[in-house]
Amino acid sequence: MENPKSKPAAATSTDAISSSYKKYEIRHRLPNPKIAALLVIDMQNYFSAMAEPIFPNILTTIRLCRAASIPVIFTRHAHASASDNPILNEWWNGDIILDGTHAAGLISDLDREDADEVIRKNTYSAFRNTRLEDCLKEKGVEEVIVTGVMTNICCETTAREAFVRGYRVFFSTDATATVDLELHEATLKNLAYGFAYLVDCKRLGEISGSFVMGVKTTGRIRI
Repeated sequence: MENPKSKPAAATSTDAISSSYKKYEIRHRLPNPKIAALLVIDMQNYFSAMAEPIFPNILTTIRLCRAASIPVIFTRHAHASASDNPILNEWWNGDIILDGTHAAGLISDLDREDADEVIRKNTYSAFRNTRLEDCLKEKGVEEVIVTGVMTNICCETTAREAFVRGYRVFFSTDATATVDLELHEATLKNLAYGFAYLVDCKRLGEISGSFVMGVKTTGRIRI
């Protein structure tokens, strides 16, 4: 069976993705840089085809957050073996990301800095059995901005759990991607209704005092 996770993202049009605001936004708010953190979810070599269409927006989001002194935290999904999460291994017919492989590594052009935290996880939520919450508490974080892949799986699960744990959640419409535009927009609709404020590069530019067009990015991924 073809693995849907290896497909390019269906939501490749920035205009189409950004229009989700008009469809789904219920509440409007901007992150507070003094208490926010950026979560960059699973931008790994395994997902490079899916990540490529949103890569410029990921880089823009990272650089806008840095300009606003918002800490950047990366997650990396990887399994020590097939047995460390048997149900996930079963669900994806054995196609899981094994730690130590090229597929498990973060995309090399992600504009990472030495001070950035990298959290390894082995399930959809970045909070489960990881030190993410401890890291957020150490930094005094009360709000999280969620970006990365896949919109409807790890990004959505992490966003929902963050909300349940008491964090104010902001979810990027143009720096998240998945295999299907319908799935992408279903997540935005659900999260906007009950869990998260929607943001994009343009809105994040408002808090950093930067012009989005002035942030230099590249749309090519080296893996």
